[in-house]
Amino acid sequence: MQHLDHDRLVFLALGESEADNAESTHLGTCALCRAEVATFQQVAGLGTETQGLADLPDPPEHVWLGIAAQVRAAEAQQAQAETRRHQVPGQGVGTLAGQTNDTPFGRATGTTATPSTGATGEQAAGTTARPTVTRLDSARRSRRGSGWSRWAATAVTAAAAAAVGVLGTVSVLRPDDPAPAPTQVVVASAPLAAYGSTPPAAKGDARVLREGQLHLHVANLPRVPGYYEVWLINPTTMEMFSVGTLGGGSDALLPLPPNVDLTSYSVVDVSAEQYDNNSRHSGDSLLRGTLTG
Repeated sequence: MQHLDHDRLVFLALGESEADNAESTHLGTCALCRAEVATFQQVAGLGTETQGLADLPDPPEHVWLGIAAQVRAAEAQQAQAETRRHQVPGQGVGTLAGQTNDTPFGRATGTTATPSTGATGEQAAGTTARPTVTRLDSARRSRRGSGWSRWAATAVTAAAAAAVGVLGTVSVLRPDDPAPAPTQVVVASAPLAAYGSTPPAAKGDARVLREGQLHLHVANLPRVPGYYEVWLINPTTMEMFSVGTLGGGSDALLPLPPNVDLTSYSVVDVSAEQYDNNSRHSGDSLLRGTLTG
């Protein structure tokens, strides 16, 4: 099964064009194409919700103050952790007779070292307290890790607070019920039919939108070695000008010149052109139609 062109599905989802009989039949039987149209419609609906907002508002001042306070607190905690890490207890230093020193492991005096949890007989013998060796690697890693963890948690919390502040401000400025998506107003339209020796299956339609754009949908155009170009022609004088070129898809949205006189230049023409550096009409028209409305 050959699916509908991606660009064509976009135009159908945006309501820029009506599905012809073949496309309606395909959409009725192809779940994949229907799902793509539904997805494009959902994305378009989400986009219209923000049309009233030119820019996102700045977060409230208290949000930034809270972020600064939490960052300062995190930096202070990190500095304290670094200070404790460098304050290593006495390593391999005993307690001489007559001296009294406080250590992280207890109080050492005279001829004994008395741990805070009680002393053993072996520790009480001798005139010099045997130093207690403690591995500090794991403790250092634990303190360092906890410092960084607190700092990271604070940073994440601050970022979340900023996001909540922005979203809260947006929810206040934007109404709960977004305005409906604006519909494209068509001021003129024309069915396009095969012209000259073009195969009769070739067809299309042209619509002039109020925003000053020309929307074209074409189908079954014959393959050409060059490209397709769109023209507006004055049928009385046969003067014409180029509006633009068609890409590889079946739909195109082309800008019109300001203040174009569509009552005079009322014929829409799609021609086959060559890459010959000639900007004039080739004389090989494929589709034509007259604008009304």
